[in-house]
Amino acid sequence: MISFTVLALVFGVVFLAELPDKTALAGLVLGTRYRASYVFVGVAAAFALHVVLAVAAGSVLTLLPQRILHALTGALFLGGAVLLLMARAGADGGAEIREPENQSFWKVSGAGFMLILVAEFGDLTQIMTANLAAQYDDPLSVGLGAVLALWAVAGIGIVGGKALMKRVPLALITKIAALLMLGLGAWSLGEAVTG
Repeated sequence: MISFTVLALVFGVVFLAELPDKTALAGLVLGTRYRASYVFVGVAAAFALHVVLAVAAGSVLTLLPQRILHALTGALFLGGAVLLLMARAGADGGAEIREPENQSFWKVSGAGFMLILVAEFGDLTQIMTANLAAQYDDPLSVGLGAVLALWAVAGIGIVGGKALMKRVPLALITKIAALLMLGLGAWSLGEAVTG
């Protein structure tokens, strides 16, 4: 059964963390050069694969004793918050975008897929998704919330990224995501202490 509370929480946290990320900017660049629907298909498929891997890793973490699990997820959330606050907003992370030779569906969607597949391994949102899957022990709700958030960010980046970036400063989005992660980290550590 899907928990809409868990789904909404995961969606919000992952959405805010991914919005200022390099992959959203890469999607924006690809979307300005190629047919948006082709780019989105490739990017969405890569994000779905990453979420499956992250939820599987998080589900394995649920085998740990509860206190250790809460301490581990709390530490990882706090570390993620620190990484968000230390990251330069708008940095491209060195992700290189290679243009396909033509605009065919397979070339464009393949370029989007490969870009996200490589850029997102070990990314903050993938680690957060694994943490959330471990914390809530609800892989379906966490996975669905995470993939919908990543797809929403990809869609915004591909279709309307330029307009959003002019209205909402990336630094503000980053700070909000970091505060949410600090709150989740403190809550998890509190659960570890109180048992």
